[in-house]
Amino acid sequence: MKSTSITATLDSDDAPKLTQDDFERARFRIGFKDVSREEWQEPALARLNESQKISIMLDQDVIVWLNTQTDARDYQTLINAALREAMQHQSLEALLRRVIREELTRN
Repeated sequence: MKSTSITATLDSDDAPKLTQDDFERARFRIGFKDVSREEWQEPALARLNESQKISIMLDQDVIVWLNTQTDARDYQTLINAALREAMQHQSLEALLRRVIREELTRN
């Protein structure tokens, strides 16, 4: 039996390539009801930005520090902002490292 890789299967896709015109003709729907792009965007963006409830264990000194930075209700927002900044910094750092490596290999 001949095996087929996923990549080979994806490369042989018969679907036509989408163009900008295709996207401009798109119909936006919520619950099978046609809506404007603006009406569709708000819940779509909200869905992308939904928070997920998790439980984490934090060291006592971290909790004490968090409580000095904000009131007891907003520490989760502070943690989220710190993690988002770390996430974005890591992406930026990886990109910069790649670009510098490429430039060094060219010279």
